[in-house]
Amino acid sequence: MQKEKIPRTVDPARTAQKRLSMDGIIQVSLLKRLTETTEGVKRDAQVSMSFELDEQRLVVISGKANVEVDLECQRCNEVFAHECDVQFTYTPVYSEKSEEEAPEEYDLVDLNEYGELDLIQLVEDEFILGLPQIAMHDDAKCSVNSNNLVFGELPKEIEEDKKPNPFDVLKNLKK
Repeated sequence: MQKEKIPRTVDPARTAQKRLSMDGIIQVSLLKRLTETTEGVKRDAQVSMSFELDEQRLVVISGKANVEVDLECQRCNEVFAHECDVQFTYTPVYSEKSEEEAPEEYDLVDLNEYGELDLIQLVEDEFILGLPQIAMHDDAKCSVNSNNLVFGELPKEIEEDKKPNPFDVLKNLKK
């Protein structure tokens, strides 16, 4: 079964009235900002989203997406593959009133000048937010052993190798 391409923009109100669901892909070439943020995007993004109206008659866009990207480990500086899975729930902002009425569990999203929502930008934003703040391998896979990293006080073997303080001679001048 071949997956469809996710459309670039949709009118969320019309799409929600029809209760449409989309299951498809976003091509790597369309994920430019994600490619710049990472070491590269390995495959097309798999996206599944649905448009509905909730009890308050608010448009709700919910879905999930995943993509595989290359990240640089901040411990050993080697590139590794990372699976980025995200879930999201949005409601479009039509006015200040709709912004105030929106429940807290919905993230707010702005529409373009034509009243449409850019789906590719929306999903790409979620991927960027879903990236780890500090990219690192698992300890078992990383070439740098985390047990060799030192934080805080120096180990005793380093303290024993202390060189004499050159200012110790000045202590005699005080007397």
